[in-house]
Amino acid sequence: MGNLETDILSEQQNTKQVKYLIWVYFYLLIFEGALRKWFLPSLATPLLLVREPIALVLIYLSFKSKIYTNPISVLIVWLTTIASFFLTIYAGHGNLLVDIYGLRIFLIHYPIIFIVAHYFKKEDVLQIGKAILWINIGMTLLVAIQFFSPQTAWVNRGIGGEEGSGFSGSGSFFRVPGTFSFTNGLSMFYGFVGVFVFYFWLEREFIMKNKFLLITSSIALIAAVPLSISRTVLFQLIVSFVFLMVYSLRQPKLIVRLLIGLTVFGLIICVLNYFPFFKIATIAFSDRFQSANKIEGGVESVFIDRFLGGMWGAITNQNTSLVGLGLGMGTNAGAKLMSAKGFLISEGEWGRLIGEMGIFLGMIIILVRCGLTLSILKKSWVLLNNKEPLAWLLLSTCGLLLLQGQWAQPTSLGFSVFGAGINLAAMNKSSL
Repeated sequence: MGNLETDILSEQQNTKQVKYLIWVYFYLLIFEGALRKWFLPSLATPLLLVREPIALVLIYLSFKSKIYTNPISVLIVWLTTIASFFLTIYAGHGNLLVDIYGLRIFLIHYPIIFIVAHYFKKEDVLQIGKAILWINIGMTLLVAIQFFSPQTAWVNRGIGGEEGSGFSGSGSFFRVPGTFSFTNGLSMFYGFVGVFVFYFWLEREFIMKNKFLLITSSIALIAAVPLSISRTVLFQLIVSFVFLMVYSLRQPKLIVRLLIGLTVFGLIICVLNYFPFFKIATIAFSDRFQSANKIEGGVESVFIDRFLGGMWGAITNQNTSLVGLGLGMGTNAGAKLMSAKGFLISEGEWGRLIGEMGIFLGMIIILVRCGLTLSILKKSWVLLNNKEPLAWLLLSTCGLLLLQGQWAQPTSLGFSVFGAGINLAAMNKSSL
């Protein structure tokens, strides 16, 4: 009996440690860029891998608990990646450091999906959602300051403390990154904010004690759309809203809540229009939207070229090697280690995978990611019948990141695996 109690206490302690480290992984994902830009700029390069030690400890603790067993997809991904690792040495670019950098993506980070999914319950995911809503308020204030500040200002310092972290936007206004290293991190962050804002407006019971948080974070989200000057943010919110509509139409009683929510959002926009900062940001966003659409051929063309075209082009590219050019070569860090600039293989994720690993091994990774995405889709759809929309709404932002997110970029990789993890965890029964 004593041994049993000891084992139970040990397991509870292990679970507590794992959950704590998952939260550390989450906060490092949000604030890693701030460390690299503002607080520890001299350590900008090593801080690129700041989440790797956390991921390694999580893997160790999950095996130590004897509860975590590798899903078949992890085993397949590990074997495929290790095979590609050795092919890189003998038939690819042969740079060991670049090879190891590419190896870590699937060997270290991919299992985080299933560790989060095993240890987190639905209430843990909701706590993550509340934290994101609080962070959103501060993030949008920071974005507003960056938006109206010159690129020489401290808040607009780039990686390593270099001047100017903004990217081309509209006129004299730049697309800003918030606390992240690059603007893509901010876009993905607001995608998650949108999901939880929509969810808490729909299922208010969890957050009724803090209406101030929900209303204030909703205002911050609306303000963030023009301030970010990002079409991706707007597109992501539209996708999440479509997912919300699908659920609401299956639950007619929620139509009233949805209409109330739309009315509130409309009133917020009307009120914000009285503030000069919002008008200026809206004009800049509109100009950016129109000019980018003219250059890239409109929203439809962007979707086809970046999504469907990128997928098909990766498979049909006649220059694709059978064994690939080598792991890590398609990443920016890998390119720098090889004394090159820009993308050595492909900017698109599928093109990078096939270019690095070859058509056979690359397609295995792609099919695993497609299979996991489809599995989450099926399970979250079934849960809609039980009036459980959280996993379904999370899929609206996590699905594309899992399917075709650019995992060569550390922030995108972090949001992809953490997002997929909480997407699966949202299906776990609450212990409350």
